[in-house]
Amino acid sequence: MEHVAQVVDPFIFRLSIFVLAVFVGYFVVWSVTPALHTPLMSVTNAISSVIVVGALLAGGVANVSSGSGWARGFGFVALVFACINIFGGFLVTQRMLAMYKKKAK
Repeated sequence: MEHVAQVVDPFIFRLSIFVLAVFVGYFVVWSVTPALHTPLMSVTNAISSVIVVGALLAGGVANVSSGSGWARGFGFVALVFACINIFGGFLVTQRMLAMYKKKAK
């Protein structure tokens, strides 16, 4: 019996992983209780800080080697979006923590 391997187009393979990640992410995010929101936002901010480092590296490609303008452009866009995400995450975290403080009488 011969085994014949089927070749899958890399675009279809990556698209299917992306669609699966969207569904899993949707169900995970909407299943989180409000008490866990603040710790999860802290983890999200940490992940965004890693994205900032990668975006800085992508933006500085021209200074290191002969990088393309696309890499610098996408690096700058990633840097801006990650910074907005970090700032917004800290605002939301502060607001959530303020909800747990005792009010002065």
